[in-house]
Amino acid sequence: MSKIPSLSSPFLLGFEEIERALDRVAKAADGYPPYNIERVARDGDHPERLRITLAVAGFSRAELEITVEENELKIRGRQNEVDQGRVFIHRGIAARQFQRTFLLADGMQVAAAELRDGLLSLDLERPEIVRAVRRVDITTGG
Repeated sequence: MSKIPSLSSPFLLGFEEIERALDRVAKAADGYPPYNIERVARDGDHPERLRITLAVAGFSRAELEITVEENELKIRGRQNEVDQGRVFIHRGIAARQFQRTFLLADGMQVAAAELRDGLLSLDLERPEIVRAVRRVDITTGG
């Protein structure tokens, strides 16, 4: 059975990248670590922002990595196993690695990242959209 593209309308031209991005997002279904995304209103010199907050209790600043590559925001956490020699009767606090990926619209930028009380917060600035109408000249064939 062949896959029917979701953006196959003849009026949607050049949206193949968006379709690939939607496929990548659908595959990233792991729920760890939990996160919130909130809209932060414009204040003073700061434009309206989005804030992503991840619950990363137990991770130090050195064990977290944030990268942006080709509109893909990746947040990775890698804890070092230093518990050798310790005997756990119950281990409910996982020391697991994670990678959380978010796809960013063109022009979105990570303005700040802060780790406080086990929460990693990233502020993303939304680009100001400039709407413009451009006239296209029509030439005649000769």
